[in-house]
Amino acid sequence: MPSPQQIVDAVIPAVTSSGIPIQVRRSARRKRTVNAVFRDGVALISIPAHFSAAQEAEWVRKMVARLEERVAGEADPEAAEGNLMLRARGLSRTYLSGRARPRSVRWVSNQNSRWGSATPARGTIRLSDKLQGMPQWVVDYVLLHELAHLLVPSHGPAFWRLLESYPQTETAKAFLSGAAFASARGLRGEMGEDTGDAGEDTGEAEED
Repeated sequence: MPSPQQIVDAVIPAVTSSGIPIQVRRSARRKRTVNAVFRDGVALISIPAHFSAAQEAEWVRKMVARLEERVAGEADPEAAEGNLMLRARGLSRTYLSGRARPRSVRWVSNQNSRWGSATPARGTIRLSDKLQGMPQWVVDYVLLHELAHLLVPSHGPAFWRLLESYPQTETAKAFLSGAAFASARGLRGEMGEDTGDAGEDTGEAEED
């Protein structure tokens, strides 16, 4: 029979400190890794199926704290824009020989009909905040797409040639088409099992 302290330790919070519901997913495929991500309005924590109730409670609290720390950092507009600019410069160097040189790259909340936009004359790029939480390779595609528009404003053959070297162009386009289709119909659903290699606030859960 568990001790009173073990029972207290096994209590799992229902919501984060900001009121976001917490959902725990146990996976038989996970052996040691724990993953946490904000998705579809919930804090989704994926843990190995063999975890005890006490281990589950411990790792849920730990990973929710990590998620909230990350969000707090991204809430700083200057930090968020700085991270986007660094990403944009890296993509430009890798796929566009550094020719696309944006003056500003930022998240916006007023783009409901497109994922991103660019103003070549000003060298500015705006990404819809609806991209936040999508896989990084999808966000990178949208960012690279807008970087290419700084060089070629239209969607003609010259524009698409600029994106040929990005290996996930077609996959990202398909992903975004599916996301737009689902959003327009109010559909929600999981994108599949997260893995410990996804780079989304992953922690190693060491067994005693």
